[in-house]
Amino acid sequence: MQVESLDAPPNRLGECPIWCWRTQRLWWVDVLAGELWSHNPLTGGCMRHPVRARRLGSIALREGGGLILACDDGLYTYDPASGDQRFLIDPEPGVVGHRKNDGRVDSAGNFWVGTLREADYAPVGALYRVSAGLKVERKAEALAIPNALAFDPERGRMYYADTRAYLIWVCELDPATGELGERRVFARTKAPSRPDGSCIDAEGCLWNAEYAGGRVVRYAPDGSIAEAITLPVSHPTCCCFGGERLDRLYVTSASEPLSEAERRDEPLAGQVLILATTAVGKPEFTAAF
Repeated sequence: MQVESLDAPPNRLGECPIWCWRTQRLWWVDVLAGELWSHNPLTGGCMRHPVRARRLGSIALREGGGLILACDDGLYTYDPASGDQRFLIDPEPGVVGHRKNDGRVDSAGNFWVGTLREADYAPVGALYRVSAGLKVERKAEALAIPNALAFDPERGRMYYADTRAYLIWVCELDPATGELGERRVFARTKAPSRPDGSCIDAEGCLWNAEYAGGRVVRYAPDGSIAEAITLPVSHPTCCCFGGERLDRLYVTSASEPLSEAERRDEPLAGQVLILATTAVGKPEFTAAF
């Protein structure tokens, strides 16, 4: 499969690519640099947008326009046109040493975001649901690196992973109430491959980037592997569908864990990759606050 890459500086930890269907732009973050990036396919250009963040774990589209930023010290709204960044709420106020990680909006407009302890990745992180009115509910705990958040409303499902546990779970979800059913193992990865960020395609298959595994995997709804695509980077981090027809798979990656010699062997490490696939994605949901 032909793999292209965006013309942008390599990210330390590229993550959370999302396609904005309103502006036809790709957005993503460099978590460790606390940077927000966008790409305009019409011009081919990439732009860094100044934000205030020590760490920027994830982003989401807002129903009223602009973005949600999941920064280390809380959630913010962000207006790309003006650069205006306004604090909303911190799901874990006063918790020292934690930062926000993967986040995604469900079909009812709620923003789900995970937290982790950066110093040692001990299993003390949690998963939170933030709903309209900025109501915060803790929905899962004892997680080291919460990841792979994805929603399949047609099947009433939510997916999430613990990257350190090599596990992806699935559970039933009532998006209106946020009530979760009992989780069950959806997929396991084998060391060194760890499940990282995910997205859902139009057929209800889950695409997952395998950190340290050098591939993206497409899982059928029953958890079987429908397709696996080997990448020219060893540490892909997340994926999303974009483009006018949502038929391009964008994959972020990391350069931070590689040595200088390994980076020479992986010139695309830290880049956003572009794959043309036979699958088609679904539009991103938007946060209701």
